[in-house]
Order: sequence, then structure tokens, then C-alpha cells
Amino acid sequence: MKHIAAVSLVSLALATPLQAQDDPPSLMERGAQLFFEGLMEEMSPALKDMAKLMEEAGPALQDFMTQIGPKLRGVLEEVEDWSVYEAPEVLPNGDVIIRRKPDVPEIPDAPSQHEQTPQIDL
Repeated sequence: MKHIAAVSLVSLALATPLQAQDDPPSLMERGAQLFFEGLMEEMSPALKDMAKLMEEAGPALQDFMTQIGPKLRGVLEEVEDWSVYEAPEVLPNGDVIIRRKPDVPEIPDAPSQHEQTPQIDL
């Protein structure tokens, strides 16, 4: 949303003739100015609605991220290379499957926790 507003304001500023010019604006300049003024007028209600929607949805999105964030972080840390997996697929029962691509070589199994810990004789 910020990008749209910034682009619109920059475009409007570029379309507006400079105050230092003594010549009246050309037809092209006046046309561009009218175009961008109309565009801003048309976009204003949509931008206001979008801002209102973000105000309403903001707390719910923040709550969602505080709940799902740690779990998602755990999954992201566990997977080393996302390029070896296909896009997620949602099954009719709601389950989500992320399949490994068939042409990718298998990763050797990581040593178990028991194998990684050195043994100490007592």
C-alpha cells in the first residue's frame, strides 16, 4: 500500500508544472496532471478501505504470527534445502503434503543422537 501511495505522489509531483516556469503548462503536461489527479481521486476510497481493513485485521494477524511463528521457525530450521521439494499439496481432507522431488538424490541419514554422543566408561 505504501508503494502505491508513493508512486502516485511522485507521479503527481512530476506531472505538476514547476512554479519557476513562466510558460503556461502544455497540453501534455495539463493532460498528465488531470490524469494523475483523477487517478488519486479514484484510488482514494480504495486506499481508505484498505487502511481500515489493515486496522481490523492487524491484531488477528499479529496473534496468528505469535502462535504459529515458533512452529514455523522450527520447520524452517529443520529443512536444509527447500529446492528439493515440490510445492505443497492440500488433500481433500485438509492435510498438507510436501513431497520430495523424484529426481533428487537421497540424503544420507543423519547419525542418531546415540551415535553422536561419545561413550564414557565408568
